[in-house]
Amino acid sequence: MPQLRIPEAPKSIQKGTSLKMVLDKEAIHQLGDNIHLVYVRFDKIAFIKDAMNSIEPLSITERSSHIAESLRKHLPGTYSEAIEIILKSLTPPLEKTEGNGLSALFYMPHCSYIAKYGVDPVFNKGTDPFDISMNAQFELTKRFTCEFSIRPFIINDQDRTLKVLYQWMTDKNPHVRRLCSEGTRPRLPWSMKIDSFVKDPGPCIPILEQLKNDPDLYVRRSVANHIGDIAKDNLDLALELCGNWLKNASTELKWVIRHALRNPVKKGDKRAVELRIAAK
Repeated sequence: MPQLRIPEAPKSIQKGTSLKMVLDKEAIHQLGDNIHLVYVRFDKIAFIKDAMNSIEPLSITERSSHIAESLRKHLPGTYSEAIEIILKSLTPPLEKTEGNGLSALFYMPHCSYIAKYGVDPVFNKGTDPFDISMNAQFELTKRFTCEFSIRPFIINDQDRTLKVLYQWMTDKNPHVRRLCSEGTRPRLPWSMKIDSFVKDPGPCIPILEQLKNDPDLYVRRSVANHIGDIAKDNLDLALELCGNWLKNASTELKWVIRHALRNPVKKGDKRAVELRIAAK
């Protein structure tokens, strides 16, 4: 009997194989099957045809956006109705934070769908879709990080989005907690930078303070990378944070400090070198 599933994928990027191949024919066919299982009116044959059309030269991020556009064509036109179907098609949440491999990239188009159509009320018959989109990302990030899709919401409505993230940063699920740190990084790779946080990272500091001693390395690594982002534009603030954290720091927090300062150390910043040595 057909069931919701995601295709198998390598544990890591394979030599000679492009990452974009994770979102190729098998993934598109499976996505069509998953949606059709929970919404029988979904024309999966037409969806697959649209999604496969001209996909070959596209990068993985371009494929994700392209597949989201194809979903839009074949799901109900009202965003709230479409996202309800998408959520019903999800497989169970990830049980661990490490060693999940590349298979979760299957959900990258789902995130693209939220980012493209879940911000503007025009796609939801004029009704503000913010709460619907945040709930969708709360569920989806347990399967694949919503660090990319959360950023348009921060840029469009920073205060309201941060209010939600400040609640999520104490959630029991480590994937949700990590999203709070990773999604707010000023210069997240593969994604748009958040100019307001490049200029003033202050609104992100409560998140970093909350998560710096998180029990999960997956979350702590994100905190370190976030501090590394801050150091690129606001080095004094990054050094001040790490200096404050060094006092009575655990072994795990000392690792966060060392990891956060690796780029300033490479550039020979004397204060960063001193802090990194002190954090050993």
